[in-house]
Amino acid sequence: MSRQTLQHPTGIELAAAMGVGAIALLMIGVQPILLGALVDARQVSLEGVGLVAMGEIITIGLGVLLGDLCLSAARLRSVTVLAAMVIALLDLLTVKASGDGPMIGVRAAAGLAEGLLIWGTTAVIVRSHHPARVGGIFFVVQTLAQALFGFLLARLIIPLAGWQGAFAALAGLSLLPGILAWVQPRGLAPLAASTTSRARWSPAAILPLAIVFLQMATLGSFWAYLEPLGKTAGLDAQGAQTLIAFVLAMQVLGGTLASMAVKRFAVAPTLVVASLALLVITLSVYGQPTGSTEPFMAACLCFGFVWLFMLPFHLALALRADPSGHLAGLVPAAQLLGSAFGPLMASFIVDGDNAGAVPLLSSSFALASALLILGVRRAISHKA
Repeated sequence: MSRQTLQHPTGIELAAAMGVGAIALLMIGVQPILLGALVDARQVSLEGVGLVAMGEIITIGLGVLLGDLCLSAARLRSVTVLAAMVIALLDLLTVKASGDGPMIGVRAAAGLAEGLLIWGTTAVIVRSHHPARVGGIFFVVQTLAQALFGFLLARLIIPLAGWQGAFAALAGLSLLPGILAWVQPRGLAPLAASTTSRARWSPAAILPLAIVFLQMATLGSFWAYLEPLGKTAGLDAQGAQTLIAFVLAMQVLGGTLASMAVKRFAVAPTLVVASLALLVITLSVYGQPTGSTEPFMAACLCFGFVWLFMLPFHLALALRADPSGHLAGLVPAAQLLGSAFGPLMASFIVDGDNAGAVPLLSSSFALASALLILGVRRAISHKA
């Protein structure tokens, strides 16, 4: 892809785009904290947690797809400003919602606008000189923001202002992309065409998205129910919320190392190892007796590290399958849809206030992703 074919964003424009994306994904990072607070306040049921999480995540994925299919990158700034205003309004409306149905509706609507912001961020990243590496840096930036916000929620905002104050703070932060929009590129040149008209939807192109989907289902199912699992392990509400902030900090470490390793490690073997690590971690949590606080915390920290370490390899795998960047633009949608599918499946196996079976479901997704990579190793090795 030459400069004549593809306009590369500047460093400042990339930084602005990553800031927009990080704010758009704040809710996803702190979902266990906020959804746990809603359960404690009896605004949603424990069974409804998975549905609320699923609703917002799946509409984020749909927002990315809608942006890719229907919007022009030439209107990046105006889309960003409008989406930021809609998100802030819906965050405030969340305070007025009560019950599983209304909460699902308002958070799903917010997710659609958040997805448009992620579409814009991805559109800028895939046009950079080194998109896989820039993508790794973005994962670190977004998780650092989530870790900081999660810590503030657990230690300051929720204790002082409750869950309502948490969503009010989220609304205020959601307005920032409207300011950062004016630092983003005015518009983006179209991506180069794929080398073949069928490259985007060939089996070799679909397999990376399927692998991404299964790995993210592993993460999403466990993450959505981490707070109730933490309480079963012996943590109080604030302790579980603080653990979530530290898990996010471990994600920063994993993402930082991955941004340096993504060009040095083979893609397919790394993703196999990541799936197997998640399998061991989630099975260890499932097998722990009630009150196993320290082993649970250790498992969660390892979970956070693996999570962000493997994400840049998703983008790398897609870029190897389709160097034009079109497939890479769909990776966030596959990640988000997988993250939504996991909590949805988990909601079906929650029994009252008992989420103890969720880690077993997560481990099954991890095993399926490892088997898929190994089963198509030749095709992936050829491309990656």
